[in-house]
Amino acid sequence: MAEETYNSMGGRADVAVQAGRIEGLHQHFHGTGTAPPSQPVPFQLPPALAHFENRQDEQEHIERAAESHTDHPGPLVVALTGIGGIGKTEFGFHVARRLSQRYPDGVLYVDLDDLRRDGTVEVADAVGELLTGLDVASDWQERSFAGRSKQYWTRTRDKRLIVVIDNARYGAEAVPLLPASAGSLAIVTSQGPLYDLGGVTAVEVPLSPLALDHAVRLLGHIAEDPRLAAEPGAVTEIVRGCGGLPAALKVAGQWVRKYRRRSLSRLVAELSTELRERGIPMVEAVWDAACAGLGPEAARLYHVVTQCPAPAIAAPAAAALLGGDLRSAEDALEELESAGLLENRPEGYRMHDLLRGHADRRARQADPAGTARAEARRRLIRWYRRQAARADLLAAGPRMTFAETAAAVPGVRDAPDAPDAPAVPAVPAVPDVEFSGKAEALRWMESQRLALYGCVRLAFEAELYEDAWALCEPLWTHFLDHPHYADVTDAFRTGVAAADRLEHLPAMVRMRCQLARPLWEQEQYDEAAEHLRHALGASQSLGDSPQERKLKASVREFLGLLKSAQGDWAGATADFEAAREVHAEIGNAYGVLLQTHLLGRTALSLDEPERAVALLREAHRMAREQERERMTARTGFELGRALRRAGHAAEAQGLVRAALANSRERGSTFDEARILKELASLADELGDTAEAEEHRATARLLTERSGGLSDEDQSS
Repeated sequence: MAEETYNSMGGRADVAVQAGRIEGLHQHFHGTGTAPPSQPVPFQLPPALAHFENRQDEQEHIERAAESHTDHPGPLVVALTGIGGIGKTEFGFHVARRLSQRYPDGVLYVDLDDLRRDGTVEVADAVGELLTGLDVASDWQERSFAGRSKQYWTRTRDKRLIVVIDNARYGAEAVPLLPASAGSLAIVTSQGPLYDLGGVTAVEVPLSPLALDHAVRLLGHIAEDPRLAAEPGAVTEIVRGCGGLPAALKVAGQWVRKYRRRSLSRLVAELSTELRERGIPMVEAVWDAACAGLGPEAARLYHVVTQCPAPAIAAPAAAALLGGDLRSAEDALEELESAGLLENRPEGYRMHDLLRGHADRRARQADPAGTARAEARRRLIRWYRRQAARADLLAAGPRMTFAETAAAVPGVRDAPDAPDAPAVPAVPAVPDVEFSGKAEALRWMESQRLALYGCVRLAFEAELYEDAWALCEPLWTHFLDHPHYADVTDAFRTGVAAADRLEHLPAMVRMRCQLARPLWEQEQYDEAAEHLRHALGASQSLGDSPQERKLKASVREFLGLLKSAQGDWAGATADFEAAREVHAEIGNAYGVLLQTHLLGRTALSLDEPERAVALLREAHRMAREQERERMTARTGFELGRALRRAGHAAEAQGLVRAALANSRERGSTFDEARILKELASLADELGDTAEAEEHRATARLLTERSGGLSDEDQSS
């Protein structure tokens, strides 16, 4: 056993290993002649567009501002303002790429519209996105907005960074995201002026529609067609009709390229007929003309693609929308991209907001009753529900859930290449998402986060209430690893409402318990307590099956955890004891183990170390008997803490060192730093100040590297 190995090693061998680790970390952080950089330099911009009209005057204005930004206490803020479709985002990307050599510490990007819920951005989540870009893992990120802000300021202090903040509606959304360095640049895009930027050094750069000659040049780059030079009058009419909007010119250029055998004058005449007969703007006619040239599958996808609640869509989700095979979906996406109606980005295919509105209008024309869109939406929700459940099972293993396994979408097969997959005659198949292991499953859930959380709201609005709360179940696992609070609170509030609509008693109880945790982690204790009060009341109506009794015990556990978060250790003890009693009665060995562990931690908080030792020794024994490696390490660490507090430091060392080995095997620097601090306290107790300082030094360096707050920062 690892514990016995570490007992036999003794403290000196461990310190020797530790000294080598500190030296390596010092080199990693502070550099030697050959040491690699401590973190990769972030560069969170998509690939540059093949065609971009420079807006030279605006660029020179920004460059002059950057050159003259000296002796200022904060970063330079460039506010790019203008109407939708005018190219603010792409211009911001272009400027960031152009100036990136001046800012060698990297480029970060956050789109506030991706984080907007009911018109409001949870700024703590936006700071979390930026911290992730700065290589701060989720377990190191503070839960509160204040804590994350301190981490962000620490991580960006003395840096020369560019931060692109897209789609701000108010200055108050952008100010908390500004880096804490006068040598940095923030590029903020907004449709209107930001009057509340709070006294920062700001340069407003309003973007107007492209001038005629610039728009003609951009159309020429996109279309690459000799007819443009031969028929300048027709080109002028197209460009003027597009209103100088790059989003419209891109579609127009692709449309011109498609019909190479027709004269531009003929194409313009066809558009003019549309204008006269239907009274629509030229830009709308250009988009209509692009749609008219689409094949059947691409046209059908254009009508339903806006049903995806995420800003980007990948081919498997598009196949689910269409109810067809992956190759057809890929072809349809590529055709829409070729027509200028979608843009291919690393995260998937994105659609401009102006085109999103056009796609919705076209869909309503083609499907006035909305039947096709409703069917596509239902397929997408069910597909995501099924894939999320598969990812959750792989990531978390079997656990307490109440939704039935989602059936395959009718006519769509999950894994067509599997030898035992049932045939679906004459119907193409949507391939399943394949996961090679737990890490990949968790990565998939994070990459599809916006779609998964969006589908909860989408399902509720479509009155697919079972799908709404069932989607929340796998999202619980995702939340524990990736605490996006705006997403999870919105989703689980929706899950509660959906379960209530169906009067599904177990779901009503479970959703309220799971909603309570992100609420109390954000210090919204009253609302968390209210949900748990309702859950406890509803649980009294549950039956006596083992699963229902297990759910009742879970409610008491959540109540105990809430009381622990508020420092009510005596109340928490009563709840954990009640939960443990139920688990023992139904023979749930792991439940007994978990509650015993929680009781031991609570006893330690009550300053009852001898009682804590007895409880945690029992929990540690059960974890080893049940062969639960992670819980063995956790209970061993807590038992070591209790033994030290009870005056048995020598006995504690082996347990805590075993927990340290486990944390390193798992690659959890957060746990490693926490355990090193405990080893330092143990060394102090045993009078070995040199070993104590070695452990504390390594913990400090790990915290520094990982972006965590120091003990001093946390207490300030």
